[in-house]
Amino acid sequence: MSSVAEGKRIRIRGTVQGVGFRPWVYRVAQQSGVRGRVWNDASGVTIDAFGDGPTLRAFEAALHDSPPPAARIAGFECSAIPVEPLRAFVIEQSASAAEHLVSIPPDLATCDDCVKDIFDPANRRYRYPFTNCTNCGPRFTIATDAPYDRAATTMAPFEMCGPCRHEYEDVLDRRFHAQPTACPVCGPQLELVWTGKDDGTPSADAIGEAAAALRRGLIVAVKGIGGFHLACDATSEPAVRRLRERKHRDAKPLAVMVPTLDAASELAVVTPVHRDLLTSPERPIVLMEKRPGGGLAEAVAPRNGQLGLMLPYSPLHHLLLADAGCPLVMTSGNLSDEPIAFTNDDARLRLGAIADVLLLHDREIHTRCDDSVATVVAGGPLLVRRSRGYVPRAVSVRTPFAAPVLATGALLKNTFCLASGTQAFLGPHIGDLENLETYDSFTTAIERFQRFVGIRPELVACDLHPDYLSTRYAEQRPERVIRVQHHHAHVVSAMAEHGLDGRVIGIAYDGTGYGTDGTSWGGEILVATHARFERLASFRPIALVGGDAAVREPWRGALALLLDAHDGELPDAAERLMRSVSAAEREQMRQLILRGVHVSRARGVGRYFDAFGALFLDRRRAAFEGQVALEWNQVADRTSRRTYPFTIDERQPLMELDLRSAVRAAVDDASRGVPAAVIAAAFHNTLAAATSAVVLRVMDATGPLPVVASGGCFQNAMLAEGIREALTGVDVRLHAQVPPGDGGIALGQAVAANAIAKIS
Repeated sequence: MSSVAEGKRIRIRGTVQGVGFRPWVYRVAQQSGVRGRVWNDASGVTIDAFGDGPTLRAFEAALHDSPPPAARIAGFECSAIPVEPLRAFVIEQSASAAEHLVSIPPDLATCDDCVKDIFDPANRRYRYPFTNCTNCGPRFTIATDAPYDRAATTMAPFEMCGPCRHEYEDVLDRRFHAQPTACPVCGPQLELVWTGKDDGTPSADAIGEAAAALRRGLIVAVKGIGGFHLACDATSEPAVRRLRERKHRDAKPLAVMVPTLDAASELAVVTPVHRDLLTSPERPIVLMEKRPGGGLAEAVAPRNGQLGLMLPYSPLHHLLLADAGCPLVMTSGNLSDEPIAFTNDDARLRLGAIADVLLLHDREIHTRCDDSVATVVAGGPLLVRRSRGYVPRAVSVRTPFAAPVLATGALLKNTFCLASGTQAFLGPHIGDLENLETYDSFTTAIERFQRFVGIRPELVACDLHPDYLSTRYAEQRPERVIRVQHHHAHVVSAMAEHGLDGRVIGIAYDGTGYGTDGTSWGGEILVATHARFERLASFRPIALVGGDAAVREPWRGALALLLDAHDGELPDAAERLMRSVSAAEREQMRQLILRGVHVSRARGVGRYFDAFGALFLDRRRAAFEGQVALEWNQVADRTSRRTYPFTIDERQPLMELDLRSAVRAAVDDASRGVPAAVIAAAFHNTLAAATSAVVLRVMDATGPLPVVASGGCFQNAMLAEGIREALTGVDVRLHAQVPPGDGGIALGQAVAANAIAKIS
């Protein structure tokens, strides 16, 4: 044996635990002729490697350039250490340490090898719903602490049998150190509970019985990876309507799980980007164009041209779909506006009145985690909701945090963010912080996340709005609190995702956000850095009567648009366009608007979408936030290039985009019988043209700057793509891995607060 010439200590941070990283390092070392050791610690993976210089350099390159598919390397450091005369390379037990900054791996969809196992009658894991290996299975949702080892997961109570222990300890086995590994002899078990009975029903085939119940049109609560789903036959109109009625979810689309990519293609238009999202290890719900005649119940997505489809991501899903033989609605296991149930007791208590059957098991979920949601915008993937499969993978930022930061997010679609060094950890989707149950879920999730990633914040960032529960929570904490304006945070979230740390022109379009002047913003064009912003343009405000009531009843905004565009009078077309609103209601609302009684003024582009949609589709009420705006987008003729006139008022210090002439032109079109699809297209095209015109005027003063687009309106592909096309030749950045809506705003809050703290 040749003598050892050098020693190197290699520290690797990121998603490197629970993804087969150590056995992969072992195999690379064996192939390279390197001797030494590898172990997990609380900051990632550490390797002591010994060999001659060229061998070690080749070993380092292989580690850095070709990690396992589920791993994400966020930091790679090498330093010289004294040579040790070792004869082999070994995998050591994990070490405990005070430093935690580690990403426990996300939950990974069942790999093809494990799917083969559960459908192979000769395999000892045949039909076993908790089958997994190093390449797949639950991770984040079962972890109780870091480092990620079996003892720090909810699998700790399940002692491995002899065959499982042999696989777990064999470095060449794909189940080597797969922490959740188990089999029917030693692992978790299912329990079938009929909600009309007190006790679980003994069953030799709980999955088969649950599938039979689904085929009979019953509703089954299924304990999944991050919480419960409520499932029913997606082709049965009565079953879907019954689920909606019991869940109190009137119209919001329901997600559907299908067994294969081919089955998804029968129901929706699947492009290559959609395919990649559907089959990715993260397995999000993917929003796609619905195919007519697909056979799903109309109640799955009423008055909606899109479907949210996902493929199975656990063995239980695969087996249940195979036995049921039909697509299944898989919606969150909760009543509307509540957090999802994730414990057996919680499911019995809260889902017993919704589900006919509970499909339970005895592997605890430690952290609830909703399904992620993705779509395609500008030809690339866009995360609408970043949760299971992605959390707690860190977002790397270019500018290091001077001190650890907690950002508490917004009110709606809340997520929080913990950040330190160059890593920002967005938490799982919490939901709308509008009730005690969701607030409790929010505070509990923050406490657990702090423990998982080992970040003790010294700075807390929050929204300006004084009444947000996330703001009140921040102000109750002992750390220094920095408030960040809502739309500035949106812009900075996009800057952080794209590694931009200089000045940018930011387009922030959403429904509403609290402005520095105490009014409702939402159609903002800013020149911004991480620490500061200048508001240069906004939309002419819409007079809304009744605040939140005007959001639930978008006809109020439609009426305000008409009055503003027609000098306080309603055009003759109003009666025909607003058939669902009586003449008496229209006149009463007109008087309130003209007198300014209970009126707030909103500049949000989302409110323009609501108002135009309510007017030209005659929609009186919105059953869920954004419903009318979504319908208005989906009805638009993508081939039309028609636009309406608009003006840019530069008489004020703040440029104002004025769409009154567009309203009049759209009303004239409707009076002449122009289809709503053409009017909707013209509305989108006009927004793109008006935005482009303002941005170019700003750029005349600032010189060329990158343009970032953020806010919930940029989930709208037609708007995002239209603005990018109108700004041809300009560097326009859209979100991809961080949601543009309020689900991503915590990242912007954290980065902005860090920058503000440095200068204040």
